[in-house]
Amino acid sequence: MSRIDETLAMDRRRFLRAALGGGALLAVGGGLLVPRLHAAANMPVGIPGAVLLEIFDDAGRDLGARKVAKLVLSDAQWRQRLAPASYEIMRQDGTERAFSGEHERPSVPGLFRCVACATALYDAATEFDSGTGWPSFWQPIAARNVIERHDTMFGMDRIAIGCAGCDSHLGHVFDDGPRPTGLRYCMNSVALRFVPRAAA
Repeated sequence: MSRIDETLAMDRRRFLRAALGGGALLAVGGGLLVPRLHAAANMPVGIPGAVLLEIFDDAGRDLGARKVAKLVLSDAQWRQRLAPASYEIMRQDGTERAFSGEHERPSVPGLFRCVACATALYDAATEFDSGTGWPSFWQPIAARNVIERHDTMFGMDRIAIGCAGCDSHLGHVFDDGPRPTGLRYCMNSVALRFVPRAAA
């Protein structure tokens, strides 16, 4: 190994030790590890950049796909922006108690938006009574508006669902839902804001 290679390897080890000592590492595409930026309350949590979202107005009209800036805030800013229950669920991957939330089958048409960034997530027409105590949908309003992550917390093997607009945790998806998809997007109520359908 050349002297330059040794120096690079030593710097890489130093970088990993510092990242592990100061906080978790965030895995990104290709297995690359980068330090998660949350060691200080005023540091951004996440990686800034543009994200392609399907945009819907409050009448439910699909306005097409648009690139928008992903909402990236510091931990202190998230705490200011979100109610305590929403912060715990959306920024700390929590789960609300079953049957404790709202939004079970609204009586009027509308859509559900992310509480944190207002990204359109679900059409109320796709909500169904799953009997689980959490709002459940058989599909998102647009696949690009949600992100899936493998979740092995608590010894379970699940697929976590997050908001593509701000990387906030929303809930999980299971394969025991109704037709036509057979899926159950089981969401935390405090992560959603219901918007009644406006007149077109």
